[in-house]
Amino acid sequence: MGTGTTGTARKARRAGGRAAVWGGAAALALPLAVVAWGGTAEAASCNLSTGPYQRQVEKFLGRPVDGRQSAADCAAVRAFQRSHAISPAQGYAGPLTWRAMSTMLAQRAAGTTPNRAGACPVDRGRIACVDLTRQLSWIQDGAALKYGPVPVRTGKDGTETRTGLKRIYHRSIDHWSTVYNVSMPYAQFFDGGIAFHSTAKSMWNPPGSGGCVNMRSADAKAYWNLLGKGEDVYVYGRKPGT
Repeated sequence: MGTGTTGTARKARRAGGRAAVWGGAAALALPLAVVAWGGTAEAASCNLSTGPYQRQVEKFLGRPVDGRQSAADCAAVRAFQRSHAISPAQGYAGPLTWRAMSTMLAQRAAGTTPNRAGACPVDRGRIACVDLTRQLSWIQDGAALKYGPVPVRTGKDGTETRTGLKRIYHRSIDHWSTVYNVSMPYAQFFDGGIAFHSTAKSMWNPPGSGGCVNMRSADAKAYWNLLGKGEDVYVYGRKPGT
């Protein structure tokens, strides 16, 4: 979320690289994180307490499911937390970590039929759908899926992405937010300062955006090429944790 100016001169102000990208539904078949236990320094920063979501997290990560935290469990959980900048990354199977994992499971379950329940309108031609509950987006034309589904990162508690039928009113391929002082490549604004745009952050990085629908670079670029000014966007559901 944000407003600002455009121009190639803004490119020099971008910080860091772009995140690795995957395309379409295949992106949701995420690898399981299993890592070996390290030495003494590693042990010092790992929480060996059993968390409230221990069994669920063990199953998600392909660990032996016994409901008891082990050194190897802790290392695997911490690797997952670090890969998505979930803090504190101490290997504890708590609610924030399980929320990210359960969202991933819901995204995988969507497969190639994300609008199976018919929540996104099929009578408006081409439309970009955003399901806040599953943190998932796709483009459809009528009932035909044109792109996705892909994971997205929407507004956090207090700056939620607003729901309802919207319309893209402004596009800025090289946008710079003067509100957040960050780059917003492939920005397509559809609700005030709320836009689709790419980010280098993990799609499962809590707590969420300032209201925008964050996307991986390849997905934001695909949306840029498939959508245009005046096209519909439908946002529904509720982001977990808001």
